[in-house]
Amino acid sequence: MKSNITWVAAALLFATTATGHHSDAALDMNAVATFEGTVSEYSMRNPHSYFTVDATGEDGAAISWTVQLGSAISIRRRGWTADSLVVGDEVSVGVHPARDGRTYGLLVSLEKGGEPLSYERSPSRATASTTTLEGRWIVDRDSLGDDYPGGLDQLMARELSLTEKGRAAYAAFDQNSEENPELACLSKPTPGGIVYTDIYPMEIEFLDGGEIIMIRSQYFDQERTVFMDGRPHPRDERTHEGHSIGRWEDDVLVVDTANFADDRSPYQNGVPSGAQKHVVERYWLHPDGTRLRLEFTLEDPEYIVGSMTHARDLVYSPQLDMAPFNCDLEATRRFLPR
Repeated sequence: MKSNITWVAAALLFATTATGHHSDAALDMNAVATFEGTVSEYSMRNPHSYFTVDATGEDGAAISWTVQLGSAISIRRRGWTADSLVVGDEVSVGVHPARDGRTYGLLVSLEKGGEPLSYERSPSRATASTTTLEGRWIVDRDSLGDDYPGGLDQLMARELSLTEKGRAAYAAFDQNSEENPELACLSKPTPGGIVYTDIYPMEIEFLDGGEIIMIRSQYFDQERTVFMDGRPHPRDERTHEGHSIGRWEDDVLVVDTANFADDRSPYQNGVPSGAQKHVVERYWLHPDGTRLRLEFTLEDPEYIVGSMTHARDLVYSPQLDMAPFNCDLEATRRFLPR
């Protein structure tokens, strides 16, 4: 099928499609490339699903577009299935294209057989209530505000004030290099899992009569153990997820996490974290039990000036599954230039 590739301003497009695990810096999020062609491959995997479209360029040469979607888990929640696309489907596609000129892009719009195929997130609605923090929770998007900047990297770029060392590391980071932790399927340590509740559920579980609290994120199968028995942080034990201790202040759960291992890009944008990183989270139920309020404060004086505080509401969502993420190494690296 002949393809006409055009470029249009993307100012009116709401960037709900930016669900990737890597930064959008390599994509032109202010432009849209449109093309038509035939689906030649479609795969649903984590952290990214993809399809390819065989088309004809403006010069008459055959070209193949690679189109990135969210994870298999996230697009299933949008109603997609393994049969949403099949090889041979004729499609019209809009993408945020790669800045380097590759025929690669992040999905914005899709028509199959002349009919739109929805890629919008469904809003989280309160359909159940609880009297405890235990359970599964996902973001109430209304609590994020109209000016919420999007993904983890965009939020952190807006909210963090960096030291000179932090600015230098940010400027030097190349997500297309082996120093990018996501290329090894590593989770983003706290507060990464908190921020990703705009896409993936969080699960809270009380164990041993409340002496241990488990906090899990479906994203990259992150799991944290919060010790509630009064112990301090160990002196010489640093791990990827850090060491978490907790306490109750009336009905507010306070989680204190320190002892993080060094991480080159825990915020998806090249700002590192180190030995002085410290995160304090606070969780409490809304009066009607349909939501909880979650607030965190992040400090890391080696890389961040002062502190960052962020808050959001999560909707009680016992119907959501916590199926394993099972990050696929090939899928997590497919965005790299070949």
